[in-house]
Amino acid sequence: MDIPVSTQEAWSRLKTRLARSPFRSRFRLGPRELSYYASRGEETLRRHGEDFVRKRLAPAFPEKDGKQTPMRGHPVFTAQHATATCCRSCLMKWHGIPKGAPLTEKEIRYIVEMILAWIREQAG
Repeated sequence: MDIPVSTQEAWSRLKTRLARSPFRSRFRLGPRELSYYASRGEETLRRHGEDFVRKRLAPAFPEKDGKQTPMRGHPVFTAQHATATCCRSCLMKWHGIPKGAPLTEKEIRYIVEMILAWIREQAG
């Protein structure tokens, strides 16, 4: 996978593509998720995101792939759907990260950065 050097550049490119998807564009953080983010901070959400990605997406063949990310219940889950980082099929389609191989550390960092960039924008 060829990940752009700049997180900002990668986020800008992805955001432009996601804006053309009615499904991806409909996701928003509600008051509860925004409060969760405000009270716990970005570093806590980063740790949660890394944990979720490592457990639910990083294996070559994740358990329940395509159904492993809840639609709501945590800001990271919502962000994963909004950024198409919710399952291996979306990672392949939207990010060019192939299925059938464990995620690399670089891919995990990229995914978490896209999740956090979306959450930051939602938090304003």
